[in-house]
Amino acid sequence: MSFPQSSQPNDESAKRREAEAAAMRQRALMALLDPEASQRLMNIRMVKPDLATAVENYLINAASSGRLNRLLTDEELKQILLSIQQPKKDFKINRR
Repeated sequence: MSFPQSSQPNDESAKRREAEAAAMRQRALMALLDPEASQRLMNIRMVKPDLATAVENYLINAASSGRLNRLLTDEELKQILLSIQQPKKDFKINRR
């Protein structure tokens, strides 16, 4: 009967760990991006969360491997976004 009660503290600790991990990611990203680039990434997160996550993972991996050792500007972030984003498919309709 006490099994549901024992899982509740685990849920709370899991939520706390997830919140700590998210806060750690945000601190790392703030150290990697200038304010304009950070604002752009937040705007992208609202529209395309999967693209924002991919960019964040790329930036954190680049910083941890030593390839990124300074603040990224907004223009540099735009270039990274263009390289990560999937190209849009163009459709051509021929009328006869």
